[in-house]
Amino acid sequence: MSTDEIRKRYLEFFKKNGHIEITPSPLVIDSDPTTLFTSAGMQQLVPFLKGEKHKDGKRLVNIQPSIRMQDLDEVADNRHFSFFEMLGNWSLGDYFKKEQLSWVWEFFTQELGLNPEKLHVSVYAGNDEVPKDTESFEIWKKIGVSESHIHFYDAQKNWWSRAGEPSKMPTGEIGGPDSEIFYEFKSVSHDPRFGKFCHPNCDCGKFLEIGNSVFMQYQKMEDGKLMELPQKNVDFGGGLERIAAAVLDSPDVFHIDIFSGVIKKIEKETGIEYNSDSGKDKSFRIIADHLRASVNLLSEGVIPGNKLHGYALRRLIRRSMFHFHLLGSGISGGAISHIAEEYRRFYPNVNKNWQFIEDNLNAEATRFEAALKRGLARLTKAVSGGDEIDGEFAFDLYQTEGFPLELTMEILSQNGMVFSLVERNAFESEFEKHRQSSRSASVGMFKGGLAEASVATTKLHTATHLLHAALRQILGDHIGQKGSHITSERLRFDFSHSQKLADEEIKGVENLINLKIKEDLPVSFKVMSLPNAIKEGAMHFFAEKYGDEVKVYTIGNSGEVWFSKEVCGGPHVTHTGEIGGVKIIKQEKIGSGILRVYAALK
Repeated sequence: MSTDEIRKRYLEFFKKNGHIEITPSPLVIDSDPTTLFTSAGMQQLVPFLKGEKHKDGKRLVNIQPSIRMQDLDEVADNRHFSFFEMLGNWSLGDYFKKEQLSWVWEFFTQELGLNPEKLHVSVYAGNDEVPKDTESFEIWKKIGVSESHIHFYDAQKNWWSRAGEPSKMPTGEIGGPDSEIFYEFKSVSHDPRFGKFCHPNCDCGKFLEIGNSVFMQYQKMEDGKLMELPQKNVDFGGGLERIAAAVLDSPDVFHIDIFSGVIKKIEKETGIEYNSDSGKDKSFRIIADHLRASVNLLSEGVIPGNKLHGYALRRLIRRSMFHFHLLGSGISGGAISHIAEEYRRFYPNVNKNWQFIEDNLNAEATRFEAALKRGLARLTKAVSGGDEIDGEFAFDLYQTEGFPLELTMEILSQNGMVFSLVERNAFESEFEKHRQSSRSASVGMFKGGLAEASVATTKLHTATHLLHAALRQILGDHIGQKGSHITSERLRFDFSHSQKLADEEIKGVENLINLKIKEDLPVSFKVMSLPNAIKEGAMHFFAEKYGDEVKVYTIGNSGEVWFSKEVCGGPHVTHTGEIGGVKIIKQEKIGSGILRVYAALK
């Protein structure tokens, strides 16, 4: 069964049971300061899980593309990814445990045909704050799951919140006990390193979690106690890739159709077989996973860079290219994009924006190739000169040239030198300092972000509409937004253009913006369907995903004469005069045919 068929069957099954399909969030949400990327389908639903009414009702379903960079070091195993698709269904104070567990069991065993004898379930064991979930236990027994296949675990395994177990939840965080479903691969022998008896939460690879029903019913209060929410919610998540592996009865998730074509292309490019005795499977998996994440981020307008989203993307691309090097095939951009092109078959947004994606993949490959050459020259000189290659040197090489530690260790090995565990620990220590510093900087950049909706960010957000319209008037209709980010100090706006702006062009854009501010134009919005918005001439972000209804903001008269009209959901001033004035402070070229400008309030 293909992954596309699983997607269709899942949505049809829950629609049949009264659910409304909602639009998934984009991978990058500028208005959420808590995270770089969408990492779960429930992110957009937090207000509704707390009690706010959703326009589509109490039963919702979707398939949410997600990115979790914290799992990057685990990608080379049989079940972790940086990018994945999450099948999700929610009850916002409607049905609860009985309906949810019955439905998810029916979906897995009847719709997908999984053998019930290969399925195990887990249930919350309880603690002093929240009692043992005997209700779920009894429901599973009534469904027909044998007691030997029902397993109780503590809060470390069977409690879900974005912060983790109850003791780690901050004030206001919501969470609850959960019940997971695992698929058992009978062909996999239990690894005795993981204890005498194998169980679903063992890490040996014999079991694979394929779904998790969270009973989101508690909120952390200021006094540190958990309080039951007024409504009892269900938040289900099931990894598409893992479910497809269970349907295929393959303990290696990289055998499913999404990855199989990419794996074959890597085999052809390198002359090495996957699942052979070469010991290279780790590199195959990292390349396949990282390229999938990269093309999906690029399809939403993210550009490789040195900060935030761009840095995460650059790390993914360069890590995949480095593993091509380990497979002995070099790091040419052409090879990278040729392999990544396979994903066009599975992701319409990737196919739609392929030229933009290919250009930036090739450009990043070229930059990384140059960085590797510089790093190799520096390392070779140090080795031949008898210099000490310690953890500090290796980290400096990594930080300044993007030269991976694995490659440093490989070259040292080729020269009969050993990079000791002590030096590796020294490298990790320097890396952790850098990561903590970067994390602090990221928090600072997001602190005054759009979600704060301060006076300054509201003014700058409206100013991006004026900037977009002014660029199109001065430079031409080929100008299209590729991304933006706003803090309380400045706005950043990425757009399509082949070359940097001349001084007179910058001045012309800036003057036009300030003219429209001086005219104190009204800012208003209407709610309508996306097709009607486009018919009315409204601009929209090329890679954004929208719901059935959108807000269209107009700057100027709402009739036929207007200066700017865009689909947008952010905060805006009511008249442009409130902005005061705008100054463009700098520009830079960040990719093939992509410019970035920064502007601030005067």
